[in-house]
Amino acid sequence: MNDVDSPAVDSKLVRRLISGEFAITAEVTPPVAAAAAPLLEKAAVLKDCVDAVNVTDGASARVHMSSTASAAILAGAGIEPVVQFTCRDRNRIAIMSDLLGVAAQGVHNLLMLTGDDPTAGDQPDAKPVFDFASQDLIRIARQMTDKGALPSKGVKVSGDDIEPDTRPIDTPPQFFVGAADTPTAEANEGWINGLRNKIKAGAQFIQTQLCYDMDIVRRYAELLEEKGFSEHLFFLLGNGPLLSAKSAIWMRDNLWGVVMPDSVLQRLEDADDAKAEGIKLCVEQIEEMSRISGISGVHLMAPINTSSIPGVIAAAGLENRT
Repeated sequence: MNDVDSPAVDSKLVRRLISGEFAITAEVTPPVAAAAAPLLEKAAVLKDCVDAVNVTDGASARVHMSSTASAAILAGAGIEPVVQFTCRDRNRIAIMSDLLGVAAQGVHNLLMLTGDDPTAGDQPDAKPVFDFASQDLIRIARQMTDKGALPSKGVKVSGDDIEPDTRPIDTPPQFFVGAADTPTAEANEGWINGLRNKIKAGAQFIQTQLCYDMDIVRRYAELLEEKGFSEHLFFLLGNGPLLSAKSAIWMRDNLWGVVMPDSVLQRLEDADDAKAEGIKLCVEQIEEMSRISGISGVHLMAPINTSSIPGVIAAAGLENRT
């Protein structure tokens, strides 16, 4: 791993990945609440069974407690967060200020995303910002960490470098920077260039969208090794316990990039207990992924089924997260 052999990051997630052990992260959606308790209640079940808890940034373009505040609350409670930053809502002044803010709260793991279209959410009249692209955010976070500097004075951030006009940072942050991808069985030019550009920008890990097609997962892992991407990035594959065929169909039809094969839907349909079958399926797929070269870990997403995640991890024999 060229980019992360010796990161200056005090992160359990980083240590797990560098050790070569199979990493596990999970996701929580911050509550629509002006209190820490609901968030901590959601995350408490994950504290000792995952390496880090990912907090979403206005997921589905809907209003929730901010990801930056949520990450700080989790860090303060001894739960390592991965904080999502989307480009949708803030200009560069606000985003860079928030990056400094989360670093001051002991938050190191970042996931840089474009963000969902506001018209799809609960505030359809909200003005989209998109002052940065996600690769700009990656590049800036790496420069903040590696060079202790911020871009300044109209520098074209999307270029190969954001120097020479910079401002020094007093006490630079220590960030471990991630990006997103969708598993594919085909190495088309768009996918290849996308990952190459993320590596060039400074990404260190990838978190993928949900994929329940193990044929695609296996081929995706082969491509990562064939193209050399697994030499530069850690890949966490999206998965999670499904509740029912109905909810799985909704995810397939409404969440961009989700891969949900008919065989999985049929298995849930035929089961006497769909929830138990969804857990069993998740365990089987995690166990297989943990043995596939090129895959560094799994990212578990179960917005209304978070309580099932510890049992899934234990059943897969991966419960020792300390």
